[in-house]
Amino acid sequence: QVQLEEAGGGLVQTGGSLRLYCAASGSLVSIWTMGWHRQYPGKQRELVATTTNYGITYYGNAVKGRFTISRNNALNTVYLQMNDLQPEDTAVYYCSRRDGANTYWGQGTQVTVSS
Repeated sequence: QVQLEEAGGGLVQTGGSLRLYCAASGSLVSIWTMGWHRQYPGKQRELVATTTNYGITYYGNAVKGRFTISRNNALNTVYLQMNDLQPEDTAVYYCSRRDGANTYWGQGTQVTVSS
């Protein structure tokens, strides 16, 4: 089993920045994809950004150029640096980890951007 612990959400003004953290623990394998999804009330989760253990990254169109995902393999941690935050970025952000056929989710962290 894998556990994901998230931190770093909060309230920020438009144009501000936040940094999210997600640390994985438990039965970890060396090949994985970790990332962030976000969910608006009543909507499905949408992909924000992912990275692999090799450092291959992917970004959703809505966050390209503003958000940066990075990783520390030794700490089993990924980070999401969010800059130039906009009110439409307000959502619950969920960390995920996929290895093989298994996908794990964190509990979610609220990001609120005030206008």
